[in-house]
Amino acid sequence: MKAEFKRFGLEKLGLLTIVLQLAGATGLILGLWFNQLLMLASLGLGLLMFFGVLVRIKQKDSVWISIPALFFMILNFYIFWSSLS
Repeated sequence: MKAEFKRFGLEKLGLLTIVLQLAGATGLILGLWFNQLLMLASLGLGLLMFFGVLVRIKQKDSVWISIPALFFMILNFYIFWSSLS
């Protein structure tokens, strides 16, 4: 992952990304009991993946390489949308 962040020119954001992903994952798990936390965590992870997709597009990566970020973005936005009701 360090090489990927270096390739993107975002090596300074690597640690922040790790912390946000861990916080989001923890929020999703705890969100099973606390709906507001689920909403916040899924929205945050969805936005994180959205920016990941933008970085992949900027780097002109293939669609095949971008599929995981796109999938997790859609999944987290779906979780967010579902938790609204």
